[in-house]
Amino acid sequence: EYLKDNKNFDQLLNKAFSLDLNCHFYISKSKMMNMVKNQLLKGKEALITSNKELALEVMHNEKRVNGYELLIDTDCENVIARFSPVAIDLRFVLATLKINYHLERIGDNADGIARNVLDLQAQWNEELLQSLELVKAFDTATIMLQHIIDSYANEDSSLARKVFEMDKTIDDITDRAIVKIADFLKQNNNNIEKDLYLLLIHRKLERVGDLMKNMAEEIIFYVEAKVLKHKTKIEKTQQP
Repeated sequence: EYLKDNKNFDQLLNKAFSLDLNCHFYISKSKMMNMVKNQLLKGKEALITSNKELALEVMHNEKRVNGYELLIDTDCENVIARFSPVAIDLRFVLATLKINYHLERIGDNADGIARNVLDLQAQWNEELLQSLELVKAFDTATIMLQHIIDSYANEDSSLARKVFEMDKTIDDITDRAIVKIADFLKQNNNNIEKDLYLLLIHRKLERVGDLMKNMAEEIIFYVEAKVLKHKTKIEKTQQP
């Protein structure tokens, strides 16, 4: 009877540890995720309006994103060293470490977009800007990140899987943009550097989509103990 009670007590301790672990990381991780989301939103606004002050704000906030990355990295290392987590708790810490890295890289790309806006010496060609679907790419990336935030908080792997198909939307937009920019430059070669900035921004958003796809894979690994790396897109979107 004692052994049975002792086993139940250990199970309760493990549950309490898991809850405490999740709460501890969620607070700082949620702040970082929402900060990066705001970086993308402000980057879009700075691009559309050629607002250099807003671009500077994005660049300034990048230091705060980096600060959160270092804080969460340290927390993960301390948890592994002090508590030696196993099973789902270990997967949670490992997934959080990798998500942390990918999230910081998204912040870097938002910073890069802001720098492109800051370097701009003239207004974008409005007709070209509209045809490139950059706003749609930004909006898709923002929704993807919100899916990541919600799926991480709620341990919802089905929501994380939605990110894979949305990443294809950004890839398709980028492919169309390359063709449109090439056609535009054949007819308008007055300021090639300015127009190529738009292609650079598209590439950064494409990379943001790839990073969020990686984050979705980590959430599925944590929740389902399933490794999706090197799997096909069909395999990734299949429900467990």
